[in-house]
Amino acid sequence: MASDAASSPPSVSTGSAPPQILIASTALLSFISFWRAAAIVLNDLASSAYYAGGIAEQAVGKSAPWFILAIMLFSYAVRAVYVESCSMFVRGGVYRVVKEAMGGRLAKVSVSALMFDYILTGPISGVSAGQYIVSFANELLRYFHMAPLGNDNAMAAAFALMVTLYFWWENIKGIPESSEKALRIMQLTTVMVVMLIGWCGYTLLVRGAHLPPLPSVRSLEFNAESLGWLHIDWVKGIALVGILVGLGHSVLAMSGEESLAQVYREIEHPKLPNLKKAGFVIFVYSLMFTSLVSFFAVMIIPDGSRKQYFDNLIGGLALHLAGPFPVLLAFQGFVVLVGTLILSGAVNTAIVGSNGVLNRVSEDGVLSDWFRQPHRRFGTSYRIINMVVALQIITIVLSRGNVYTLGEAYAFGVVWSFVMKALAVLVLRFTHPGDREYRVPLNLHFGSKEIPLGLALIATVLAAIAVTNLLTKQVATISGLFFTLAFFMMFTISERVARRRGHAHGELDQFHLESREEISPQVVGARPGNVLVPVNNYHKLYHLDAALGRIRTVRRDVVVLNVRLLTRAGSGESGLMPDQLFSSVEQYLFTQALALAEKQGKPVKLALVASNDIWDAMVRAAVALKSSTIILGRSDKLEVAEQARLIGLAWERLPAPRPQLTLEIVTPGNQQSVFFLGPHTPHLTPNEVGLIHKLWLHYSDALAPEELHHHDIVHFALLELSHEMKEGHDSNLIPRLREHMRRNKAPGDQAPK
Repeated sequence: MASDAASSPPSVSTGSAPPQILIASTALLSFISFWRAAAIVLNDLASSAYYAGGIAEQAVGKSAPWFILAIMLFSYAVRAVYVESCSMFVRGGVYRVVKEAMGGRLAKVSVSALMFDYILTGPISGVSAGQYIVSFANELLRYFHMAPLGNDNAMAAAFALMVTLYFWWENIKGIPESSEKALRIMQLTTVMVVMLIGWCGYTLLVRGAHLPPLPSVRSLEFNAESLGWLHIDWVKGIALVGILVGLGHSVLAMSGEESLAQVYREIEHPKLPNLKKAGFVIFVYSLMFTSLVSFFAVMIIPDGSRKQYFDNLIGGLALHLAGPFPVLLAFQGFVVLVGTLILSGAVNTAIVGSNGVLNRVSEDGVLSDWFRQPHRRFGTSYRIINMVVALQIITIVLSRGNVYTLGEAYAFGVVWSFVMKALAVLVLRFTHPGDREYRVPLNLHFGSKEIPLGLALIATVLAAIAVTNLLTKQVATISGLFFTLAFFMMFTISERVARRRGHAHGELDQFHLESREEISPQVVGARPGNVLVPVNNYHKLYHLDAALGRIRTVRRDVVVLNVRLLTRAGSGESGLMPDQLFSSVEQYLFTQALALAEKQGKPVKLALVASNDIWDAMVRAAVALKSSTIILGRSDKLEVAEQARLIGLAWERLPAPRPQLTLEIVTPGNQQSVFFLGPHTPHLTPNEVGLIHKLWLHYSDALAPEELHHHDIVHFALLELSHEMKEGHDSNLIPRLREHMRRNKAPGDQAPK
C-alpha cells in the first residue's frame, strides 16, 4: 500500500476521491535510560530466582546450584546474540529476525514457541507467588499455635487465578506499563537482595558450611521424571548427557531475555552502547541474585528440611538464617512481599507480551484482524487478551498449582525461542554479511571469509539443550509440541484466509497512504492553529462529532489523529511499515471518522503515528502540527482530572520553549472541561476578585503613603506560599490546600493546568 509521493497534501472533504492518510513512519517514542531498561528486563528475569533453584534441585539433586551458575554465565553469551540482532534491526524480536533470516514459515514456528513461553510465564509466576504467600501464612499460624492452611498447591493455584483475573481486567481496561514502576520494584528488590546476601554470608561465617558437590556421574541424582525417555541405565553413566540434562532443567533461570530486544527501541542515545550497559547490569544482578540463592539454599537449609521449600526456596532460606525466629519471620514476610510484587508483575508482563506479539503478527497479515477489533468501551484488543488469559487459566487448573510441572513446561518455550533466535542470527551472518555495530565475539577470518565460531558455539549449545529437553521432559514435550503445532496451524490458516479476502472490504472507504518521516502542518495540509482530535476507538467518536459541530470557520482545520500504541512486549515483532500500521481496524476507524465529517459537511485531515506513550504522542504531535487545541473524549479508565494531569506532565516533558496549548475533554453528553497547558492568566471567579479587593482595602491604609495595587496583593501571597514550600512546610500546606479545593470547587468547575 505504499504510495507514490503525491504533490498535494493529504486532505479529506466531502465528495473527494480516495482520501489520503499521512502516516509518520518515525515513531513518536519516549526514551529511557539504560538503568530503566535494565530494571524492565530484570522484572522478568529476576522473578525466575524465586523458583529456578528449587526446580533444578528436584531434577538433579544437590549439584543444581552449579548448573544454575553455568546457565547464568551462559546467559551473557545468549544476551550477546540479542545485542547483535538489535544492531541489525531496531525492532529485533524473535519473529522479525527469524522471518528475515529463514522465511515466514519458520517465523511462525518461532513465534508459536514464544507464545508457549508467554502463556506459561503467567501461571508459573502466579503459582510461585501463591506458594510463597501460603508458606508464610502457615509459618505465622504455627508461630501463634494455630492450625496451618490446607492444600498448599490448591491455595497457590487459587491465588494465581485471582492475580491472572485481576491483570486480565487491567489489560482489558488498557492500563499501560510503567518503566518508573519497574525501577521502583527493582530498587526494593535490591534492598532485599543485599540484606539476603549479607545475612547469608554472616550465617555461613558463624555456622560454617561446604559448597554443593560438583556435578559428576555420582553426585547427580536423577529420577524417572527428570530423565523422561532417557531413563535408561547405560545413559545415566554418560557424563555429557548428565551435564545437558542438568542444564536443560536449569535453563528457565534465564527466561526474560526476549525483553531485551523489546526494550531496545526505547533506550536513549547512544542506543547500542546503552544496550550493552543495560546487558551488563542485568548479567551482574541476575548472576549475584539467582545463582547465589541456589548456593545459599543448599549450604544453609538442612538436607532433611530443604525438600519442603523447593516451591518457595528464598522463603525457606530466610527462615534458616542466624538470628531470633521472630526476626527471621519478619524477614520472610519482606521476602514474600518483594516476591509477590515481582512475580505478580510477571503475570501482567505475560499478558501484555502475548497481546503485543499477537498484535504484531496480526499487523503482518498472519493473524486475522478480527482478533484486533477494539473493545467497545475501552478500545483494547480484548479478543486476544481473552484468548491468552483463557489459556493461562486452563494451564493453572491443569497444573493444580504444581510449580515443578509448570517450570518443566515453561523451559520448553524458553529454550526453543533462544534456539530459533541464535540460528536466525547465524544465518544472517552469511546472507547479510554487511557491517554491524556489534558482532558476537570469537570470529575467525580466512581471507575475505568470516567464520562466526562464537555464534555457532552458542547456537550449538542451545540446540543440544533443547534436544535434550525434548527427550527428558515428557509432559513439556507433548504439551509444547501440541501447543506450538496448534498455534502454527492457526497462523497458517488465518494467513491464507486473510490473503484470500484481501485487505480491502466493500463496506470500508479506501485510503491512499502517504508515508513521511515526520508530521508537520505542510505534509498534513493543516494550517497553524488547527484543532487536533485524537481517536482510537471507532465506537467512541462523540468528541470528534462535537469538535466538528463547534468549528464555525473554514479557516480552522481539524486533524484527526490515530496514535498506534506500541506495547513494549510486542514492539520487537515487526517493522513499522505503513501497511502494517494501517490494517482493517484503522481503516474502519478512519471510515467512521470520515462519515462524521461528511455528515457535518466539514473537511478533516487524517494522520496516523506510532508511539510507546500515548500522552507524549498527542502533545508532541500537537506541537509538530502547530495545533492550538487538543480535543479528547472522556476516558473510561481515568477521571477527567487525571487525563488532564497526564497530558500536563507530557507537556512539561517537552523541550523548551514549550508552546501554549488548550486541552478540551468532552463527555458523551457533550459537556466540556477546558484546561490550559503552560503558563497562562488564571480565570478568577467573582469571589476571588472580591477577596483580592477586600485585602487591598485593608492594607491600603496601613501602607499609606505607599501606593498598593491589586497585583501586589496577589504577588505577595504567591511569594509567601513559595517561601512556605521552600521551607519544607508542604506537609501542613497540602492538606489545607486539598480541603480548600474540595470546599470551594463547584460542580463542573475544572482547575486549569
